Amino acid sequence: MAPLDPVPTLRPSFWRNLWANAVFSPRTSLGFMRLDFVLGTIFIIPFTQMLFFAFTVQLGGGSAAAIQFVVVGNAVATVTYSSVFSVCQTTDSEKNQGTMEHLLVSPANRLALYLGRGLIPIGVSLATVTVALTYAAVVFHVPIAAADDPALAVSIVLTAFAMVGFGLVLGGVALYLRTSIILGNIFLFIGLLFSGANFPLTDLPAPLQAVGYGLPLTWGLAAIRAALSGASLGSLLRLWGILGFAIAISLLLAMALWDYFERRALSTGSIARF
Repeated sequence: MAPLDPVPTLRPSFWRNLWANAVFSPRTSLGFMRLDFVLGTIFIIPFTQMLFFAFTVQLGGGSAAAIQFVVVGNAVATVTYSSVFSVCQTTDSEKNQGTMEHLLVSPANRLALYLGRGLIPIGVSLATVTVALTYAAVVFHVPIAAADDPALAVSIVLTAFAMVGFGLVLGGVALYLRTSIILGNIFLFIGLLFSGANFPLTDLPAPLQAVGYGLPLTWGLAAIRAALSGASLGSLLRLWGILGFAIAISLLLAMALWDYFERRALSTGSIARF
């Protein structure tokens, strides 16, 4: 008797997988991104954070230039909430909903899965930085007349992609953790301290400067500040190249972490627990 032919494995195309994850992730693994949460992230959090640090500098006797420095820094730093937290917590949602086991054994392309889940946070990140910079100009009178609009747009887009890529890396680490909330909070405050958001990076000791230069937020903030000041195209191309490199490295590292912890999950079964 001839052996039966093996049942073919259904493997959706890369683009279909990407689109499906982009459409359904806000309702499942990004389920906490309700409309009120998204609107608060875009319109309320940037204003309150910028106002807090502006008042802090003012009460400390800082100059108008110092206030504008921290306003721009925190306008860009607010991208962390949508890019790092929302992406990093996708693994928590999968574990909490009991779907991590199904995800680990699915034939879905992992790169499409990761990129798809990052599309909505990228859009929210772009909106957050755009609204925050509008606040900076209208409320805090940050001069942006010298800014080259296309250069500023490119800097914002690359910063959003780089920060979402960083969130994917943390999400890969969070596969092995019980919760990603602590991890996200740690890097939120590391970004505020070491990225140059509230004071120049050169004011830090050399070892801490090295930490800052390893953060994508540092380079995104430098690119946006350079675009706002009307820097030359050569300076911007260097910063854009670094951000592009950070995006590529983040994706590769995220995929490597997912692969490593996925193999550990298949061998021990411990990562699927919440």
